[in-house]
Amino acid sequence: MTLFAAMTLLLSSCLTTGLGTQSTNGSTGNVLGSVLGSVLTNVLFGGMTFDQSGLLGNWNYSAPSAAFTTEKALTKAGGNAVVANMASSLASNYSNIGINRNNTSFSFLDGNKFSAKVNGIPFSGTYAYNPQNGEITLKTATETIKGNVTKTEKGMGLMFDSVQMANILQKEGKVSNTAAVQAVSKLAKSANGARVGFELTK
Repeated sequence: MTLFAAMTLLLSSCLTTGLGTQSTNGSTGNVLGSVLGSVLTNVLFGGMTFDQSGLLGNWNYSAPSAAFTTEKALTKAGGNAVVANMASSLASNYSNIGINRNNTSFSFLDGNKFSAKVNGIPFSGTYAYNPQNGEITLKTATETIKGNVTKTEKGMGLMFDSVQMANILQKEGKVSNTAAVQAVSKLAKSANGARVGFELTK
């Protein structure tokens, strides 16, 4: 309780993240340990967003990522334990879909161009990024996808609301496992302000 209270006082007006340390066994204890560690590390580093240059490079899927857009939304949903459970559930569904480090990645390039693979399916386009609030917009040939970027202990969290995440998986990733996609989308709908997505590392 003391640790949670301290975290609550330190974090304001930015994404509060909870990240999985694995993508297969769904251990809530392991996930929760990463939640607390990554949040405190982000505070010590003085912020949770990248500048434009920090976003550049090739990023590979490492683990599931869950977040709430505001501290108030996190508290109302039930705190970090809820985020940890979301990340654990995401790990199971990503495993069912087949998402792994080898087939899911994002590359952000100079000139606001990006290329990506989700579930092994490539897509590309342009992006707009706001380092002040971590909001990112990906524009492909067929759609516009809005998400959130946050700095994590190991790299970057790239997260979306339920509709945008479903688009990433089904329209871009061509995921045929409808039940798994619906389960991921439902997690993002489970509480106001929830976001789900990927933790990415270089």
